[in-house]
Amino acid sequence: MQLRTPDGGMPRVLVVALLLGAPAASLAAEDVCDVEAPRVVAVGDIHGSYDNFVKVLQMAGIADEDAHWTGGTTHLVQTGDFTDRGKDTRKVMDLLKRLQKEAKDAGGRAHILLGNHEVMNILGDLRYVDTEEYESFRTMDSMRRIQRFYASALSRASDRARAAGEEFDEDAFRKKLEKEAPLGFVERMRAFSADGEYGSWLRDLNVVARVNGIVFLHGGLTPEVAALGCEGINKTVHRELTSDFDKTRAQPGATLAAGGAGPLWYRGLAVEDEVAYAPALEQVLADMDARAIVVAHTVTKTGKIQSRFDGRVVMIDVGMAPAYNDSIAALEVAGDGTVSALYPDSRAVISMPPAGQAPAGVPAVAAQP
Repeated sequence: MQLRTPDGGMPRVLVVALLLGAPAASLAAEDVCDVEAPRVVAVGDIHGSYDNFVKVLQMAGIADEDAHWTGGTTHLVQTGDFTDRGKDTRKVMDLLKRLQKEAKDAGGRAHILLGNHEVMNILGDLRYVDTEEYESFRTMDSMRRIQRFYASALSRASDRARAAGEEFDEDAFRKKLEKEAPLGFVERMRAFSADGEYGSWLRDLNVVARVNGIVFLHGGLTPEVAALGCEGINKTVHRELTSDFDKTRAQPGATLAAGGAGPLWYRGLAVEDEVAYAPALEQVLADMDARAIVVAHTVTKTGKIQSRFDGRVVMIDVGMAPAYNDSIAALEVAGDGTVSALYPDSRAVISMPPAGQAPAGVPAVAAQP
């Protein structure tokens, strides 16, 4: 991931640095690396699509008409990328936070995992924030706050230009700033800061969960990253987003949290040739002590949940957001071990190695549901 610099303007990461403080390290969320559940429902990328997400929860029987938890002891796994691209990111986050509590109170769990877009927001890369989303953060004081922000940003940019002996076009800079930082921008950035309403919550989310012997995460795993194990991956990314935050922001590509080969960005499990990659997948499964891996991040071309490597890899990003396929789907692992793709009008059983089966020899032909 690269933090972009708008042409002729102040680097966005420096704009954001005015609002993002260095986060203090905190304890990550409860352990999710050795979980057993009577039923699992997994949902891929949401991208601010609140209405479709609620439809998925209701279809799976774990939420009522008011989006309150009805799943009992079911474990929900949401594999990240609930932010960006859609206007209702704030509503989605509020719902996810509430479901965490309601599910736990009912004897179930809601395991909410980080995606690459959550980390992008934490690091100040706001390229994919829907402009309408800022509206949800506007308050009566937004105009006053944004004007103070503009004045501070202009002053800093002018000082840097002067120190570098460069000309500074204040009008052009201000127009670009107003476009990139509309009303609600300051409030949103504060909410995503280390001590903010959403920022503190995001920084405590895990990256990987292992439930019923199945690994769930957003992007994918290389053998090198899998060697860290579930707990090691979660601890490393948590450290990179808390105590090592300044290092991460300075060199994001060198980290697990934001690097292209990290667990939030890697697409190999979704795109590599199944014959050629089989030995690497076998190593990944062995190191993660897993019978299969469920990933999102890469939108399926069919808008349906797809399996690869004879059910050892399952792709669940069906493009829920209207910007993609506007598709409704969830993955279910039932109490009897049956794995199914759930759709509004049907379900399709997916062949997956049974619980307790060692990951030895990965067949090369994919089994599509």
